[in-house]
Amino acid sequence: MKVSLFVTCLVDVFNGSVGKATVELLERLGCEVEFPESQICCGQPAYNSGYVQAAKEAMKNMILTFEHADYVVTPSGSCATMFKEYPHIFDEDPVWKEKAQKLANKTYELTQFIVDVLNLEDVGATLKGKATYHTSCHMTRLLGVQEAPFKLLANVKGLELVPLPNAYDCCGFGGTFSVKMEQISEQMVDEKVRHIEETDADYLIGADCGCLMNIGGRISRKNKQVKVMHIAEVLNSIE
Repeated sequence: MKVSLFVTCLVDVFNGSVGKATVELLERLGCEVEFPESQICCGQPAYNSGYVQAAKEAMKNMILTFEHADYVVTPSGSCATMFKEYPHIFDEDPVWKEKAQKLANKTYELTQFIVDVLNLEDVGATLKGKATYHTSCHMTRLLGVQEAPFKLLANVKGLELVPLPNAYDCCGFGGTFSVKMEQISEQMVDEKVRHIEETDADYLIGADCGCLMNIGGRISRKNKQVKVMHIAEVLNSIE
């Protein structure tokens, strides 16, 4: 099975290990992974800030970049959601809407792809310790991927997964929200960190680098002893 990796900006710039883990994991599961080098930002930050026309130029580039892909897989529920929004954004342009719809139809968040397309729930991963999982807003509420991460984590050997209190509360990142509403964002992430501490977990796991960067940054500033891991890194942990 041939897969085109949509690596996302945050992975490319800040979390290269997540991209590496994603590729290694998919290859171990029998996929042939390609990386289209013309990919750029999906346009979400500009679009959410109201710069619709500028965002459309980035979106058109991404549509053309992945036009011939069989499957597009990304380690980000938020960015996968943005691809799913493309057809609505190009609603008044029949040509680009059709191209956007084809891209949306073949785009999957990583855990969604593993569970729903590869039909796997046990990828042979091992990680010893106690963990809790942060459910990111876009991935669960908009993309609708809720069960796949838990199905996969339940089969990680040695891992005890404990519920996160108020799990569905936003961490306060929200892209540009954390910049424009800094004080509110800070209070939200502080609340999230308190709930993580309540679990006494060794690891905080998530599927969106934006959330993990925000929560991990706060955990670091508060000198808390919790390791933050993307789910790709967890699923790629093998003995």
